[in-house]
Amino acid sequence: MSATRIVIIAKAPIPGFAKTRLIPALGAEGAARLAERMLHHTVNSALAAALGPVELCATPAPDAPAWARLDLSTRLAWSEQGDGDLGARMARAAERTLSRGERVVLIGTDCPALGAAELRWASRALDTHDAFMQPTVDGGYALLALRAFHPLIFHGIRWSTDSVAFETLCRAGRLGWSVQSHPPVHDIDSAADVRWLPSGLNSTALPSAAPGT
Repeated sequence: MSATRIVIIAKAPIPGFAKTRLIPALGAEGAARLAERMLHHTVNSALAAALGPVELCATPAPDAPAWARLDLSTRLAWSEQGDGDLGARMARAAERTLSRGERVVLIGTDCPALGAAELRWASRALDTHDAFMQPTVDGGYALLALRAFHPLIFHGIRWSTDSVAFETLCRAGRLGWSVQSHPPVHDIDSAADVRWLPSGLNSTALPSAAPGT
């Protein structure tokens, strides 16, 4: 069985750069603190899943000062997202992973509902399916796991719309791929989503992030 690499598509939690749609509710500093908490939660869940390598695909570049202060795990592999829309950046990450003979689980950092168990489920789904998708209630997806690559899955998608998951599933169908999915979960994109935060990530308290392991 091929190893599974979890690739986390992540922005550095810089005020005014990360989680900008939460700024009206939390302010730039509060939105950045929440982004940092969710980043640590995602990294810890990915490492706890113990599926294989965990890669942080970062913007800005991994050598930016904003990353150095976060005390993230030394077990992480790092890469740079590069230019282009979300589809282009995810496509590059997926293609280079799959070209190495690994399976890939692509996630962001804004869905606390994805824990280690959910990541393991996504990887197991690839034993019998070409892809696994975890849709979100806003029409997007929080996780896409693949055992094969095709650019059609990423290019020309209308990102940040309520049709992302549907368009992606339709394209997988055109490729003849088998896809497993679960019922939609909530991600944290806007002020209305803050109520779905687990208590440990509560946006009003925002305790300091635990250091990486």
